[in-house]
Amino acid sequence: MRKSGEERRQEIVEAVVELAAEPGGRQITAQAIADRVGIAQPTVFRHFKNRERILEAVFEWIARQLLGVVSGVATSSGSADERLRALLEKQLGFVSGHKGLPRLLFSERLHQENTRLKQSVRRIMQAYAVTVSEVIRDGVESGAFRSDLDPDETARQIMALVQGTIIRWSVSDFEFDLAGQVPALWRLLEPALRAE
Repeated sequence: MRKSGEERRQEIVEAVVELAAEPGGRQITAQAIADRVGIAQPTVFRHFKNRERILEAVFEWIARQLLGVVSGVATSSGSADERLRALLEKQLGFVSGHKGLPRLLFSERLHQENTRLKQSVRRIMQAYAVTVSEVIRDGVESGAFRSDLDPDETARQIMALVQGTIIRWSVSDFEFDLAGQVPALWRLLEPALRAE
């Protein structure tokens, strides 16, 4: 059965994420994408005008998937501390299942080549920060978290901690369990957030 254009575009996007996780993934070519999907190289460009459009679609996919995962947790029932820890678990679990994400999101070369991609990463980070900030704000208002916390600044600091962990995992070629880092992160965060 012939695949629809949307299905084929999805396969191409997922192939880019997979290729980014491999050694040498920084050199993702149209031929490598085609080989991964099982199509001819010109077919890649039938679905995407050029390399930039492929990468833009990849970043849109990352935004939808990642923000969908964390937003669902952030708006669920439960105390703010339970939701924040669950958010960290879901985020690191999602990233650990898509090893190419950090190499794509934090690739300096991609950001230098295309300011639209850099803006896409900023939008993803901003949306994530807003989600975390809302959970922090709920925690402050409910009395679970310290009243002197600035929710926006606290969210940015949590993001930096999580991003550092993800980058360390990526640079070490995924040699440790990323999702397994949540207990250590939480041991550091919980006392810093908890109300007296």
